[in-house]
Parts: sequence; C-alpha cells; structure tokens
Amino acid sequence: MNIYTGLLVLAAAVAAYRIYVAVRAQRGPSKDDWDERLVKNLRAQGGDPFSPYEIDFFFDLPNETSCETVAAILRAKDCNVDFRRVDADRGDSFTLHANRRMRVSVPEMQGMTAEMSALAAQHGGRYDGWVTAGITREVAARR
Repeated sequence: MNIYTGLLVLAAAVAAYRIYVAVRAQRGPSKDDWDERLVKNLRAQGGDPFSPYEIDFFFDLPNETSCETVAAILRAKDCNVDFRRVDADRGDSFTLHANRRMRVSVPEMQGMTAEMSALAAQHGGRYDGWVTAGITREVAARR
C-alpha cells in the first residue's frame, strides 16, 4: 500500500504543477507594455491604423555633445530634432525632442522603443518615450 500512496502523491503533484502552468499562461505577460497601451488608446480615440501620425520622441541626455550625436543619427532617420539644456535647478543635463511622421502599430512602436532606448543608453542618457498629440484634430477633421 505504500507504493500506491507514493504514486498518488506524485500524480497529485504533477496535476498541481500543470494547473499552475496553465493558470500562469492564461494571465499573459506580466510586463505592462506602455507602447501597446498608447497604441490601444490611439485606436480607441478613432485612430486609423493605416494613416501616419506625427510621433514625438523624448530623451534625457547628459551633455550637448551627446545631444548633437544623437540628433545627427535621428536626422538621418528622417526625424526633426531640437534639444536644450534643462533648467539648472532641475539638474545639469539636456532634453532632446525628435518627431517624425509614421504609422503607429504595436510591433513598430515596440521596435522604435527598443531602438531609441539603446541609442540613449549608448550615449549615456535615457529614452523617455513617445506620444502622438494629433489624433484629436485628425479624427475631428474626418467627422
């Protein structure tokens, strides 16, 4: 009877593990994806997935030299770029703003976030994300 008890305990453990794995898989990724959330908000406001939008990208960079280097790279990717020193009372760094007209989809914006984050890190800075503000005007113009 000892062997049957052991097999029963083992079967219960395997069943519990399979339930745990199934429940965890149903929850989906635990990471909150900002890009996906922004794209979903754009669609919820009536955004057209096939139309390009003006996208603004933001960076925090440590100095003017890194801003000039990042700006040159972004201009080569058809971005308009401007940067300025942050107010002295808020720190000794620079903020860089770039914008470009492009289609907005989750995979494309996730790719842009990965690319921009790597670019910022390579130059000692931080990528602060993207936004598109033109959705309200463009949707209103179509209605």
